[in-house]
Amino acid sequence: MTAMNLTQNYSSYTSENHQVWAILYDRQVRNLPGKAIPEFMKGLEKVGFSRERIPDFNEINQKLKPLTGFEVVAAPGIVDDALFFQLIANKQFPATVWVRRMDQLDYLEEPDMFHDVFGHVPLLTIPVYCEFLAKLSELALTHLDRPDIIDRLTRIYWYTIEFGLFRKPGQQAQIYGAGILSSVGESNLSVSDESVKLDFDVSHILDTPYIKETFQSQYFCIQSFEQLLESLPALEEALQKLRTEDALATSL
Repeated sequence: MTAMNLTQNYSSYTSENHQVWAILYDRQVRNLPGKAIPEFMKGLEKVGFSRERIPDFNEINQKLKPLTGFEVVAAPGIVDDALFFQLIANKQFPATVWVRRMDQLDYLEEPDMFHDVFGHVPLLTIPVYCEFLAKLSELALTHLDRPDIIDRLTRIYWYTIEFGLFRKPGQQAQIYGAGILSSVGESNLSVSDESVKLDFDVSHILDTPYIKETFQSQYFCIQSFEQLLESLPALEEALQKLRTEDALATSL
């Protein structure tokens, strides 16, 4: 099954599913003001999310697509790298349709719909963010023959789109990473004095593995979304250097 032949069967959601959404939604809407970037909070309003019910992908897309060209497509779960990056490059964001159980409110290793939709979709209303996301995916598509390079590039995605922080000089850090935005525990930890916050640096991130099982041990901070766009040539150069070094090593 691919993300392209699955639909969101909205009528299949149970009352518990909607209740779980409401609990998670209420908790984060109370928790995030002042911690999340203002553009995220505005994005929630632009896509019309509410506590009363799980978002309908068709309704989301009617509001989202005119803003940035992106749309949400239903996915069966985590999709493989080739399909994921192809979808994103085509401005289609794959989102899972299943909702966590009541006993899984605080943490899931595999993302559910609350993470994918609440965490990611409001940011897809930001044009410069979407441009970076699409171009990052286009770059990934040129390296699909090298899983080791895709693994390195995925670190960029992880420490920006999933777990990125926004910090201007002299100001408090704010959240833009979807993995943080959808987690009450990590949204509190990430912006606190307890977390390690590093300046965004392509080379450093490429050499920094990430963890899925627990909260992140460190976060990388950008000063603007334009900074992400401007980092793409350096990223492309670094990935090409990896290919060249390996080719030379093989020829020796």
